Amino acid sequence: MRWNLIESGFRTGAFNMELDLALAQNCPSENGYFRVYRWKPYCISLGANQKLEDVNTDLASQNKIDIVKRPTGGRAILHAEELTYSVVVPLSIGLKPKEIYEKISDILIKAIINYDNRLSGMFELENKQPDFRNLLKENSGMLCFASTAKSEVKHQGKKIIGSAQRKIKNVVLQHGSILIGNYHRRLPEFINSSYDEKTLLIKEMNKKTIELETILSEKIDYDKLRNIIIDTFFSELNVNNYQTMSDEALMPVVADRIIT
Repeated sequence: MRWNLIESGFRTGAFNMELDLALAQNCPSENGYFRVYRWKPYCISLGANQKLEDVNTDLASQNKIDIVKRPTGGRAILHAEELTYSVVVPLSIGLKPKEIYEKISDILIKAIINYDNRLSGMFELENKQPDFRNLLKENSGMLCFASTAKSEVKHQGKKIIGSAQRKIKNVVLQHGSILIGNYHRRLPEFINSSYDEKTLLIKEMNKKTIELETILSEKIDYDKLRNIIIDTFFSELNVNNYQTMSDEALMPVVADRIIT
């Protein structure tokens, strides 16, 4: 397997989602991509099956927050103070999609602990899969971080990494948010619902989600964490050599899809 690293830095929501999808749709056999990126401006992403009408677009615009659809499933996320990763890999790697999901979660736990060994023993993987069909009928069901899916990363029962996955032909696209600061908890403000419903959603978010800065009671060094995540990812996969690619280098492949 030939691996490629892409460090995109800050990009718009549309760019981030279009590039992830384009990589998956154009992934050569025996090639894998690991990408790390952030969001500028902050952005609300909706799962592939969610409706734009769920979001107060005027209020989001007033707060300079973009809105975008993800090519994967899952529910709404406010991407703000986080590091986001994506993995694009063909099934020729020899793992099933569920195994890829769990493997990535395990790697991310190790990376976070490598960042600060005080975090050792503080994380676990969810071992149950919620009934998403019924969950989506509840108000909190539209928020990604209001519940935890199987193999997602938790800290003392609270979700800290939310991931989503999609199989496109023989390629798996998985991307997810590693929560660092707590701005993401403002998501209920931008959901079209009553005041009482928003109040309940805020309580759900505070009850079921947590961030690295909250756990450690200190600011996180984004650059240091990003570099540790990259090093841990390739080390755990026993990858000694990988190619570093820039977004610009990928433009000829995905130029008809990218929105800058």
